[in-house]
This record gives sequence, C-alpha cells and structure tokens, in this order.
Amino acid sequence: MAADNPSSLGVLEFGRAILHDEARALDALADGLGEEFQNAVGLILGCKGKLIVSGLGKSGHVGRKIAATFASTGTTAVFLHLAEAIHGDLGMAAGGDVAILISQSGETTELEAVIDHFQGVKIPIIGITGHLGTMLAEASSAALVLPHWPEVGPESVAPTTSTTMTLALGDALAMTVMRQKGFTRQDFGRLHPGGSLGARLKPVRRLMHGGKALPLTQADSTIHDTIVEITAKRLGVVGVTDANGHLLGVITDGDLRRNIERGLDHSAAEFMTSDPKTVGPDDLVDDALALFDEYKITALFVVEDDGKGKKPVGVLHIHDCPAAR
Repeated sequence: MAADNPSSLGVLEFGRAILHDEARALDALADGLGEEFQNAVGLILGCKGKLIVSGLGKSGHVGRKIAATFASTGTTAVFLHLAEAIHGDLGMAAGGDVAILISQSGETTELEAVIDHFQGVKIPIIGITGHLGTMLAEASSAALVLPHWPEVGPESVAPTTSTTMTLALGDALAMTVMRQKGFTRQDFGRLHPGGSLGARLKPVRRLMHGGKALPLTQADSTIHDTIVEITAKRLGVVGVTDANGHLLGVITDGDLRRNIERGLDHSAAEFMTSDPKTVGPDDLVDDALALFDEYKITALFVVEDDGKGKKPVGVLHIHDCPAAR
C-alpha cells in the first residue's frame, strides 16, 4: 500500500487506494504476459481429456472459480483440492488431461506428490506461482509467474493482490481459449439453461407462439377479418402476408385504434406497417430483447428466409420473456 499508516486515510480513501493498487498489479501482470501464456493456451486447446485445476487454501478457492469458468465456456474442467489429491483423489487424473497447479510459493508440501503423479502419467502442468526456480515452476510445461507485488492491506499479510492476479490470469486463459475455440453465445446458453442469463440465451423458437397460435391475415383481407384474427390470437399483433405466405407487414392493436375513424372498409395492407422488425427462430432471446428496447415494440415476428421472402413461423411477445428481463 502507498500509505504507511492506514489510519491516516479515511475509510473511503483507503478503500480506493486498495483498488487502485490492485489495478496497478493487474496492469503489471498484463504487461508481463509472453510466450509462457501462449504455451499454456496451446496446452489447453490440445487437451484430449479434461482440465484439472488444483490448489490449496486461498489458491484453492481461486482455482475452484477458474475451473468453473472453463467448464462454463466449453472446456471440460474439474477442481482437485490439493490436500484431497494426496489422499486418493489423484485417481481422477489420467493421460490426456492437462493440469493447472496454483501455488504462490511454488513449494507447498502437497505439491511434490501431485507433481510426481502428473509427470508419471504424462499430464502437462501449467503452473501459476509467484516465483521462478521453485519446484512448481521447474516442473511446469508453462510457468506463469506473477509479478512481485506486495499484498495490499495493513501489514501486507493476507493473500489479496496475489489472489486477484491469479483469478484475473485464469480469466485471461479461459477467455482466450474460448475465443480460439469459437465458443459462441448459443454454446454458452446451452451450458447455462437456468436463471435470467439462461433465459436470455435461449433460442427464440423455445418461447415463440407458432402453429395455430400464429396470427396471420392476407394483404387483401378486410379490416373486419383482421380484427377477428388479432382478437382470437390475443397477442396484440397480426402479420400481413402476400399470396405466397411471405410477411409484408404487421398490424397492432394500436394501429387499429389509430385508424378506427377510417372505418372498416379497407384492406389489411392499407393499415399495416411495412417492413417490420423480425428475428430468426435460432436468434437468441437476448437479441429480441434488444429490439424490444430499441424500437419500443412489444412483439416480433419470427421468420425464416426461403430465398424469395420471409415466411413467418412464430411471434415472440415481450410478456413471454419475464425471466430474461
């Protein structure tokens, strides 16, 4: 910490100083990345089995999160507690796996047996440590050494800056591997089906109204028939199609109210809004929500392009997406 006497700073100033100091440590970490980081990414991309992340104490807590991040972004990963590893859990490690071992000192007692086993079954090791020349660094196929930076806080005793750098380094590895694999939002959604995030990353086809629930009328239909259709389907919107079933426009409840004084002696084409906003059935609900918000609309037609035009296959209403919102 920049301040020798923590009590000389107010609570807010001290908290800000902590964050600024850790941010500077992350900048130093980023500036120091080099060939070893590239090697680590290559090892993970070439992994034929699973990624094993292991650590002890605070390093173990960080390692558990790193393993979870990899697992959620397309890399099969598990966390192996270093202490449990030497009491039988090493059996989960096998040829074809890759290991990330985390130890700030690089000389933790439990490391020796784990390293011996990994080397015996030819599991390459990515070491995250604070020191070169240690047992872990020497055993690593890719040694990621954190920059020397004092732990923030009074007396600099609690693992703070070192764990922040380790966690960020794990994120950098996971996100780089994710990008190199071409892992998409759709892939991410398949691994996160629960909660609001999962709801946003579902394909639109999972929530849309289709089949007999799809409100459609032809361009030459009367407004009377159009009102009957929009009322029956209860979605507040009806799609207007041509003779080939391609979507030409939409009519909403609001369109009908705004034009009611014109009477019913008109065709649907005269009341419709042409070239409406649409989504595809494999687009994400998240994409649809962005259109709802940007254009202040409450329903979107879901269409498939048959090469000649847009064929409506469903309607997504904003009320269908409460979990996502």
